[in-house]
Amino acid sequence: MANQKVRKLVIPVAGIGTRMLPATKAQPKEMLPVLDKPIIQYIVEGAVAAGIRDVILVTGFNKRAIEDHFDRNIELETKCLDAGKDVECRKIKEVADLANFIYIRQKGPYGTGTPVLNAKDLIGDEPFAVLWGDDIWKCPNKPHLQQIIEVYEKYGDPVLSLKTTDDEGTKKYGIIDGVEVEPGIHQVNWFEEKPGPEKTKSRLSSHGGHILTPDIFEVLENMPRQKGREFYLTDAIALLMKKRPLYGRVIEGEVHDTGSKWGWLKTNIEFGLEDKELGDDLREFLKARL
Repeated sequence: MANQKVRKLVIPVAGIGTRMLPATKAQPKEMLPVLDKPIIQYIVEGAVAAGIRDVILVTGFNKRAIEDHFDRNIELETKCLDAGKDVECRKIKEVADLANFIYIRQKGPYGTGTPVLNAKDLIGDEPFAVLWGDDIWKCPNKPHLQQIIEVYEKYGDPVLSLKTTDDEGTKKYGIIDGVEVEPGIHQVNWFEEKPGPEKTKSRLSSHGGHILTPDIFEVLENMPRQKGREFYLTDAIALLMKKRPLYGRVIEGEVHDTGSKWGWLKTNIEFGLEDKELGDDLREFLKARL
């Protein structure tokens, strides 16, 4: 029997964005712009390019702007048309038509496992993707999410998105170790959140998202809460790995982490340099300043 298609995506967006304060005091960090689009739109566009149809956004109390962004705004569309701004009207209409958008509120303990568990009833018995609201991928040959979906379609088991990291990255990301079964594809035999460089020789980090199977929900529901430790999705995946194989795909492409001031600024500069309208002017400005 062929594996079910991955058509649903969960994006946890309930975080309060403390690394970007005070900019995130009254607006979601996912709505901060990279050039003329908010971060979250880049993430959704990349997922849609990989075949995603239903986007489940797990939100918090201050995330209404995300819902508004992916909704129709008839008044704004009309004003654009009246002003002769047909291109702008088309762009804002296209945003609402990208996918089927579903919004739920995050409820439960702090950590990356909670928003995934909150989406259980919407996922049902289907495989699904999880992406984070900070990472914008640029993959010239094939969308980031499509690369890990293809591994799931071949092997039928959960898949992690991987990137090579350094010693510092072992303190920031989940790290895997395993056996390379195909070029760039690893069967994972060890997976731990932020182990640090002393605990592992591996420098392969789980970075940017996963394809998960619905049996992850039972693991999340029964996973013990550890005092002083966040409710990590990583811990649940490591437990699931005891019951079934887990794979990882080293992504061909570049990831831009917009979750910090420096990462967000670098992303804007890099995207600006590549922009057809802004690139030359920005390049000359930077040369003059430096």
